[in-house]
Amino acid sequence: MASDLDRTLIYSAAALQLSMPDAEAPRLLCVEVYGHKPLSYMTEKAAALLDELARSTVFVPTTTRTREQYGRIHLPGPAPRYAICANGGHILVDGVSDPDWQTQVARRLADECATLAEVRAHLVATADPAWLLKERVAENVFAYLVVERSLLPDGWVKELAAWADPRGWTVSLQGRKIYAVPKPLTKSAAMNEVARRCGATTTLAAGDSLLDADLLLAADHAWRPGHGELADSGWRAPNVQVLRERGVAAGEEILSRLLRASARRTGR
Repeated sequence: MASDLDRTLIYSAAALQLSMPDAEAPRLLCVEVYGHKPLSYMTEKAAALLDELARSTVFVPTTTRTREQYGRIHLPGPAPRYAICANGGHILVDGVSDPDWQTQVARRLADECATLAEVRAHLVATADPAWLLKERVAENVFAYLVVERSLLPDGWVKELAAWADPRGWTVSLQGRKIYAVPKPLTKSAAMNEVARRCGATTTLAAGDSLLDADLLLAADHAWRPGHGELADSGWRAPNVQVLRERGVAAGEEILSRLLRASARRTGR
């Protein structure tokens, strides 16, 4: 069972979408602190659901975050045996990156894609300082820009995607971040490897962004919330259930669906 984290299970204050009256808002549990300040949250109900889920099945946090960024998150329940970081670039086993998987990923990137240095140089050369806030490399496998979204020119991301595609890279705009990621670097490949190691015969998944699409397609059953890039583009697939819930309420609903599906599968 593999799930994206940010804006799927955990939410920043800006992404909570608490549309109900203040007196009816759910109690929240902080699951991440950054710079000595609370950053990410779940509802207490979602936390209880995740705790139950993690104790009854193989739950695999699956994120584009680096290992360091993932390490700031403290999810309810037992520590996951497996986790996927850097969009599939690292499989953590008991918190340690698996060297065999690292070697396999490095080989595929070298054989199938333009180098990170070439892509990074293009990003820096074409980005305008007027809207570029930060330029970063993650785990030495992909790059991203943090931008002032309101100043980003129409069509710039599409032009970048057209340049990157024949070089074996994909581009995704998520909030204020523009990701450039090698095509072989996928959450689905890492999920399939974890499933193989666990002997899993059924896979479940959840996610909200374009970088989650391959993960959802690769699962036997999957869910996406009513917000995010996939929702905005109207993305659907036969094995993916589209939820109406948005914001932190979607996190609760996703965990409820995952838990019910897991119970049906195990006969509990």
